[in-house]
Amino acid sequence: MLRSIADVLRMIGSAIATVVTLPFRLLARLFGGASRSASRGTSRGGRTRHV
Repeated sequence: MLRSIADVLRMIGSAIATVVTLPFRLLARLFGGASRSASRGTSRGGRTRHV
């Protein structure tokens, strides 16, 4: 009986943790992608060709 209650509470806790951390994960992915694309653009634009 107590084990089943603990399992339910554990499931509720993990669901709450997922909902709370989801916006932060999305922001991290958004800013991580933006910084990666910006660094790629500057590295290409900063190079000079030697002919």
